[in-house]
Amino acid sequence: MQLFYSNTINKESEQYTFDKEESRHIVKVLRKVEGDLLYITDGNHFLFVVEISIANDKKCTVNIKDIIEKPIGRNYKIHIVIAATKNIDRIEWFLEKATEIGVDEVSFVLCDRSERKMLKYERLDKIVISAMKQSLKYYKPKINEAISLKEFILKTKEGQLFIAHCEDTNKQSLKGSLEENGNYTILIGPEGDFSPKEIEIAIDNNYKPVSLGDSRLRTETAALVAVHTACFINE
Repeated sequence: MQLFYSNTINKESEQYTFDKEESRHIVKVLRKVEGDLLYITDGNHFLFVVEISIANDKKCTVNIKDIIEKPIGRNYKIHIVIAATKNIDRIEWFLEKATEIGVDEVSFVLCDRSERKMLKYERLDKIVISAMKQSLKYYKPKINEAISLKEFILKTKEGQLFIAHCEDTNKQSLKGSLEENGNYTILIGPEGDFSPKEIEIAIDNNYKPVSLGDSRLRTETAALVAVHTACFINE
């Protein structure tokens, strides 16, 4: 099954028209014709089964035949809070793989040692959408624009809170700290790690310091390990 995405399709609609780019892909590349079925998700747990009524490569129109709710199927939520890497390709790789595995929300933060402060969120959104469609998921992870780490810490108080850092202090493993069916917020620092002051602020605000293992991981690798660990302990 090939999955399409639309943030404008809704349950009250009887018809839907793809934009020019998707219309061309459907008609010219996939060679779909009138009567063929397609599948669209709204990124919010719904699958729309549609039938092509007008196979136009500039304005492909479909009739909505069925709407299926696709519950998330799990009782936990993963929120990764990450400082963007200097090489943007690494963050894009993380977003792609984390979406495939099952992240729910990603927030970007500006840290004392951050080397990148600007992000192209439209491009990041396209990467998440592509990964969602490829992995046949019906929920589009939420991507939040960057704010200061301190601001994020002070406003986020609910669920199980963790900060993964490399300082040689007393830490438990993330795997051993996660409680099943939880709402997890996990802070991942920049290249060069969080500063001691940032770690102190997080701990003072009930973030638990954790380790992701003995290896020193890149920022994007650490974030992906955190996502996988949270999924794994809930299997």
